[in-house]
Amino acid sequence: MRITRRTLGAGLGALAASRALPALAQADYPSRPVTLVVSWAPGGSTDFVGRLLAQGMSRQLGQQVVVENRAGASGTIGHASVARARPDGYTLLLGVNSTYAMATHLFPAKGYDDARAFTPIGRVAETPIFLCAAPSLGVKTVADLIALAKRQPGKMSYASSGAGSSAHLATELFLKMAEIDVLNVTYRGGAPAVQALLSGEVQMAFVDAVTALPLIQAKSVVPLGVSSTQRSPLAPEVPTIAESGLAGFECSSQFALLAPAGTPDPVIRKLHTAMLATLKDPDVVARMQGAANVLTPGAPEEFAPYLAAESAKWGDVIRTRGITGE
Repeated sequence: MRITRRTLGAGLGALAASRALPALAQADYPSRPVTLVVSWAPGGSTDFVGRLLAQGMSRQLGQQVVVENRAGASGTIGHASVARARPDGYTLLLGVNSTYAMATHLFPAKGYDDARAFTPIGRVAETPIFLCAAPSLGVKTVADLIALAKRQPGKMSYASSGAGSSAHLATELFLKMAEIDVLNVTYRGGAPAVQALLSGEVQMAFVDAVTALPLIQAKSVVPLGVSSTQRSPLAPEVPTIAESGLAGFECSSQFALLAPAGTPDPVIRKLHTAMLATLKDPDVVARMQGAANVLTPGAPEEFAPYLAAESAKWGDVIRTRGITGE
């Protein structure tokens, strides 16, 4: 083929136009609905935060943000689907630390690397967990519980909702720091685990705040401590576990908004701006706080060091306690 000045100019023009297409697409973003994957079933705390976030960001972006629940395998099925999605800003993930910082050590063959598969948009919120005891146990404080467990090693039991759940690992961290031996009894979900505590089938359990608060108010359980670094404003009379003798103890469900790795920075920045605006909306703030969530909005660049620290912390607990994904 003979290359002339005209054909060369046309070719260069086509190349320039093709390179401009992604920039034009970013400028128009979003031009269609966005999918927000929640890797847990409808009705739970992650789903609640995801739907509230989606509603607010829909208003901010001028396009519908639609929640899609993809549950299973401790959240790794939903995370894997987003890791494989096109990095164009139209598929997002509301991740939770029980998956991005804990499950990575329990399911090493899950098919993606948490540190490399996603581009962070920012942290969103966290929900504390309450350490609760059965009233029949006769303890009132964390110190009481630890003392009783040391007098009766291996005779007490705790309820968990499955290997690798936040409640399970919170308990194992507690047992490690308190240096006590308590038997794990695993149930198929949070509801039967709580029912076992209420019936006295087990003596203690970590219970998520949304479930625990009504039980505390009804005096159906004895709240010994809260897992967060600060007391919950919805139950200020309950001390933190850290201030109850286990300095440094902290475990909560921590939510972060993520996109597939390679998502363009202008798109990430636009999503981050929409996320921040949503988390400042008075109605969103009130509803989040009413469900015991603490807002923790963060910048994209803050996520990598946070993830590294969380992963190292829970990896150590999982290894030293001999926890597996079975």
